[in-house]
Amino acid sequence: MAHSPMVTTNSPTRVAILENGDRLNRQEFERIYADSRIKKAELIEGIVHVASPLRHTYHGQPHSAIITWLGTYQAQRTGLAVSIEATVRLDDENELQPDGILFRLDGNAQIDEDEYISGAPELVVEIAASTASYDLHSKKRVYENHGVKEYLVWRTLDQEIDWFVLVNGKYERLIPDDNGLIISQEFPGLVLNTPAVLANNMADVIAILNSFSD
Repeated sequence: MAHSPMVTTNSPTRVAILENGDRLNRQEFERIYADSRIKKAELIEGIVHVASPLRHTYHGQPHSAIITWLGTYQAQRTGLAVSIEATVRLDDENELQPDGILFRLDGNAQIDEDEYISGAPELVVEIAASTASYDLHSKKRVYENHGVKEYLVWRTLDQEIDWFVLVNGKYERLIPDDNGLIISQEFPGLVLNTPAVLANNMADVIAILNSFSD
């Protein structure tokens, strides 16, 4: 009696993915992230946050403006670095990708052997839609707890910029002067012309910045 050949089927390989709300440690997060096709995800207080698609008006353009401002400042000085959406390892439950970072090369943040950043940069910038964003809640709490000395959040829907400075372990908001200028307490000469940047007038933003560098 002839027997039909045995047919075997292989179960498809299960591909691990990151989803909003997953609770992972940093090692698990990095392993799954490396195998995924996700462009941007962050681990905040042990919870995974996967980024949504980004609009030009509410993220892309403001992001470009902030990086132009930071890059202009950094180009006029030594011992500083600017980074865009680089991975920052803070502890076993927090691995973030800030929209912008300004840090001292001999400061708290160090570049690991695998080229990621470990430790708290001196200045972190995030582009957020509104006060409802976790940038002003869980992220703010994480940056505060880990000693990020200044934290700037541009709320694009609200057309507001919040710049916080660490004082005795707690963030306090820097208040613009009568001309709408906010001046860093950590980086001498780093000044932001908030009315100009909100109006996308980068010529005036850079002019004021350069005037404080003279």
